Amino acid sequence: MGAMSTTDLWYVSYGSNMSRRRLGCYIEGGQPPGAQMSYVGARDTTMPLADIAVTLPGSLYFAGESRTWGGGVAFYDHDSPGATAARAYRITVSQFVDIAAQEMHRIPDPGDPLEAVLLNGLPDARHQVGPGVYETLIEVGRHDGLPMLTFTAPHGLDATSHAAPRPAYLAMLAEGLREAHGWDQEQVDQYFASVIRGEGEGRRAALPSHSPDALDLMARDPDFAGSRE
Repeated sequence: MGAMSTTDLWYVSYGSNMSRRRLGCYIEGGQPPGAQMSYVGARDTTMPLADIAVTLPGSLYFAGESRTWGGGVAFYDHDSPGATAARAYRITVSQFVDIAAQEMHRIPDPGDPLEAVLLNGLPDARHQVGPGVYETLIEVGRHDGLPMLTFTAPHGLDATSHAAPRPAYLAMLAEGLREAHGWDQEQVDQYFASVIRGEGEGRRAALPSHSPDALDLMARDPDFAGSRE
């Protein structure tokens, strides 16, 4: 990939960090609404001055059990058919490293080896820095000459059990989709429904037992309904 010419990059979020205030808890510190954890923030607490809406090739899916939200959380399968809505923020390498550390429930560390890896340039477009669920880095493109990086699980959507996300978590995703992509609530609902039902060419149902009625119940939950206002 080559060494970076600056200490900036584009962090691409497809999950709750699409919400600017949720990202702010990783940078400035704090507790996101509806979350069960608070965060210390990054070493550099400057919020991004630039962000752009992007659509990634590949599929979003929900899996695991979140210590922050309960229920499944978002992962990105770059190799699966589909389109994933995302938001890219221009931040520093050190901020990216600190966000990644907090995603893995670690305290940001000035000696984090990931920082040296990024400053020297990823050896490949996909690079696994550890065994954790958010320790596989993928370079999804370039913008203004800077790499666009996201992190996800080492497994794809067909290699793990899926789990329904909690309404508070979906509310954060919904907030980010409205901010970045300008979607209305109908578009947000359709997007979530297509992900949860596994709609799209070449995809299996993400949650076979998750019925449209259950999606309606999610939407009526106060945490999720509050995000519509």
